[in-house]
Amino acid sequence: MSISGIQGRILEVTVVGCTKLKDTEWISRQDPYVCVEYASTKYRTRTCKDGGKNPTFQEKFVFTLIEGLRELNVLVWNSNTVSHDDFIGSGKVQLQKVLSSGFDDGSWPLQTKTGRHAGEVRLIMHYANANKPATGHAPSAPPAVAAHVPQVPNFSAPPPFVSSYTQSTSAYPAPAPHSSYPPHNSAGYPPPPYYPPQQTPYPSPYAPPSTYPPTSYPPPAHDPHYYPPGSYPPPPSYPPPPY
Repeated sequence: MSISGIQGRILEVTVVGCTKLKDTEWISRQDPYVCVEYASTKYRTRTCKDGGKNPTFQEKFVFTLIEGLRELNVLVWNSNTVSHDDFIGSGKVQLQKVLSSGFDDGSWPLQTKTGRHAGEVRLIMHYANANKPATGHAPSAPPAVAAHVPQVPNFSAPPPFVSSYTQSTSAYPAPAPHSSYPPHNSAGYPPPPYYPPQQTPYPSPYAPPSTYPPTSYPPPAHDPHYYPPGSYPPPPSYPPPPY
């Protein structure tokens, strides 16, 4: 996989510790420290007092990558307070794995100036801009296929409405013209029967109003209170009041 285009990217390096270092002290325990170099950038860990052959550091450093430079230099020294520090060993750390996968946790061998084995240094490196291959992911599962479940008819629900008028009106024949029908008074039909006008079989028992005489009602002879028109009854006779 291509790992080009690292110019200006960030690489994180954590110095975990060292194992089985060459011992440069005869009487006391040595005090190792580690130097990490990338181009002109250099970092130094703290001194692990009385670390001996297996010192522990757990220190992280950040480097700015340069295109074309894909290795670190690691040097391990023993700190002395009286004389110069003693060189224990050095090694080169390749960056191909961390630049391609984004992570590398491993131990790298150290050698003395004469090329003899001087122990190992453990580094944990992170590169956030790595293009991880697609094969590193778990294969995607095939799409789930829904199981066929037979549908049970619902007898409690009303039947769905289905329109029976699906045929277009253009499929029906056009009506016949009016000229194809026979006329109403066709010779093939007999004429309707004739009925004479109906007459009243019995005369009315009532005479017209002009046959009645004018209204005149004779006064009853037995009514003593009847007076002819224009006459008034005589005033009542009262006996004179007594004195």
